Amino acid sequence: MELTAVVLITTVLFAWTLVSVRLQQADLTAPIVFTAVGTALAGFGLVNHSSPPPGITPVVEVTLVWVLFSDAARLPLQQLRRDVGRYVRLLGVGLPLTIVFGWVLAAWFFPQFGLWLALLVGAALAPTDAALGVPVVTNPAVPSRIRQLITVESGLNDGIATPVVMLAIAGAAAAAGLESAESPGSAAVELLIGAGAGAAIGAGGGWLLRLARRSGSAAEDFAGIGVLALSLLAYTASLAVGGNGFVAAFCAGLAFGTCAGERAPAELVFVEQMSGLVSLLVWLAFGAITIPTMLAHFVPLTLVYAVLSLTVMRMLPVALASIGAGLDRNTILFVGWFGPRGLASLVFALLALEALGAVSDQAVAVIAATVLLSVLAHGLTAAPLAARYGRAAAAAGPEPGGPVPVAPAPARGLSRKHTPAERFRPKRGRA
Repeated sequence: MELTAVVLITTVLFAWTLVSVRLQQADLTAPIVFTAVGTALAGFGLVNHSSPPPGITPVVEVTLVWVLFSDAARLPLQQLRRDVGRYVRLLGVGLPLTIVFGWVLAAWFFPQFGLWLALLVGAALAPTDAALGVPVVTNPAVPSRIRQLITVESGLNDGIATPVVMLAIAGAAAAAGLESAESPGSAAVELLIGAGAGAAIGAGGGWLLRLARRSGSAAEDFAGIGVLALSLLAYTASLAVGGNGFVAAFCAGLAFGTCAGERAPAELVFVEQMSGLVSLLVWLAFGAITIPTMLAHFVPLTLVYAVLSLTVMRMLPVALASIGAGLDRNTILFVGWFGPRGLASLVFALLALEALGAVSDQAVAVIAATVLLSVLAHGLTAAPLAARYGRAAAAAGPEPGGPVPVAPAPARGLSRKHTPAERFRPKRGRA
């Protein structure tokens, strides 16, 4: 990467800080802006998309580690029992159906993929990203339980889909006969080791931090840095013992959020800020590297698949999973539409591109087209459709069962909009 490109990227990062509110009021979200900047860099020849910078892989991997850890850790799992049936339906029924439907459709549309690359496409496009629909999950007009449902689904489904994506990449590498390719069976063992190592490190780290707060030996100003280090420790330690680092990061986040006490959400702010920064760089890489790959391998079926992935392949599993959940038709359609594909899908695509090379080009093109369409469609419709749904919900009467505290949506480089009543506040008291 040329020094000129670095200067331009850092300038854009600072400029975004100055005008981010005005741009978002015009429905120009950070993913839209930084994807456009990355595409422009490639278009002007400042970034060589055919030979990505060597530093892009660590950035992508660290981004996924922090996103998985923070998404899992910031959810107040102990306070989600009230609507646990709805969460289980979306994550235990809707998510697997989305993966299977996407897998079958990819295998049908693109028979040259084979089963493994088709599974990669289906699994990579299954996770949702609430950060692309911030106006939805922060609009107080939308019933709090629906906002919480969308936020919880987004926070957990990327971690649940990660093992499937890793198995698909391993299977595709083995099928292509790539050097150092591991078998899907070996990858499955790594997933189990990673889950155990991550859970142990996250639980131990959360318990130690809680104990240190009680004894007064932990400086508050350093707690965020400590949690940041803990997430990276879970990733690297898992790799050291032969486990999958990404699954370890997710399991560590779940365990940390459970064991760290009521101060855990505040201590995650620094991790979220860092993941927000690197996620903007990943969106730049998306525009500079993945978009040219998509354009070079674009076929009409790619666009058809992208449209179906964002509509039928998402809405039908949500509708099936919601049978008996007490949700009306408008709510099912609303939740089904606001399943944007974002950072997790993009990171999975970049990891596949790094691991599989040219073998994955067309599969990555399908993922990229779907993410790009989602960034535009969901970014532009989030605010107006949230307002419309909120008016309809208000006309239907008070929220059944009363409002619930809503955990904050992931920032990922997007400014959050909170009112005092909306902020997720843990109960007062000692940890």
